[in-house]
Amino acid sequence: MGLLERLRKEWFILGIVLVIAAARLEPAVGVKGGPLKPEITITYIAVSAIFFNSGLSLKTEELTSALMHVKLHLFVQIFTLVFFPTAIWLFLQLLSITPINEWLLKGVENTCQLR
Repeated sequence: MGLLERLRKEWFILGIVLVIAAARLEPAVGVKGGPLKPEITITYIAVSAIFFNSGLSLKTEELTSALMHVKLHLFVQIFTLVFFPTAIWLFLQLLSITPINEWLLKGVENTCQLR
């Protein structure tokens, strides 16, 4: 594979490297309130564009094949959104009757993102 062909294939990674290099040379362009308005462009536009671009690279066959695993998707969602928070909540309730510092328990709760 030639260099030019490799650059065409890896255009997104090359673009990221070039943008990082430009930011290193002129960081004032991307500061909060600067010309790029990163509080808006990064939060909404850039993240959406990256996910959209990643979605375009998926093959339709792979996407439909992945969507067929409904039981697996349900298991992952229930485990992540129901079982794990419930287990951590019960664990914190158990720890709350011990002499462990209340702020440590709040830190654990915050780390587990229960609030």
